[in-house]
Amino acid sequence: MRSEHVTPSRSCSILYRKRKMPDFSLAGKYILITGASSGIGRAAAVACSRMGAKIIGTARDRGRLEETLSLLSGEGHAVHSADQRNPAEIGVLAEMLPKLDGIVHCAGTTDTIPCRHMAYERLLALFETNFFGTVNLMTALMQGKKISKGASIVFISSFLADSVAETGSAAYASAKAAMAAYARVLAKEVAHRKIRVNTLMPGIVRTGLLQKMTFTEDEFNENEKLYPFGYGTPEDIADFIVFLLSPASRWMTGQKIVIDGGRTLN
Repeated sequence: MRSEHVTPSRSCSILYRKRKMPDFSLAGKYILITGASSGIGRAAAVACSRMGAKIIGTARDRGRLEETLSLLSGEGHAVHSADQRNPAEIGVLAEMLPKLDGIVHCAGTTDTIPCRHMAYERLLALFETNFFGTVNLMTALMQGKKISKGASIVFISSFLADSVAETGSAAYASAKAAMAAYARVLAKEVAHRKIRVNTLMPGIVRTGLLQKMTFTEDEFNENEKLYPFGYGTPEDIADFIVFLLSPASRWMTGQKIVIDGGRTLN
């Protein structure tokens, strides 16, 4: 059977020669990051500032926010202490914000609660921080017309929301699953304004939240063996956040992306 060599058309050849490298720049973009006082939120703030973004960080702890501010590259950054569970504080925050080109929802907490011991108060506490507060903030931003056309919104959920079942994680996983479901519907509702909405589903990342988990040291080390590339770092997640905020992901919205060092291969 004779094989034929197909020569690309001249117009196709010109198109590929003119194709630029992926654009990961965030130069001049205003990015709001919740939970910016530590962990993934802090790492995201640092990474985005290095790509030229102007960071607006928020969290409850003013002192730790100031520490984050001192780590940022460039100028024009700001931090505001606010509890997103408090609608009044969120209203004040939303009013003072400029038009946003990106939002990263990192604020969250965890708790290990076996299903048979799931008291309403502990369940509510997880939902207030991980879901209700996030929705409160998004509602205030949308009603205040604070989100620019073409913006990108990133939610930090967890692979526990739909990929891996861990004993004691039902309450936390449920709150994170609610967030992911909300994000997907939001993506549909704002697509007409070319606003992208995506959700990251990290595996275990070495942040302060690990201290709230009930692993013994031996269990912690044994569990890490399930990760071909080991537990993640906040910087591993921050790099992907930069991608989702940047023009390089301009054709991506409504997606859930698992980033877990290979854990779900097992």
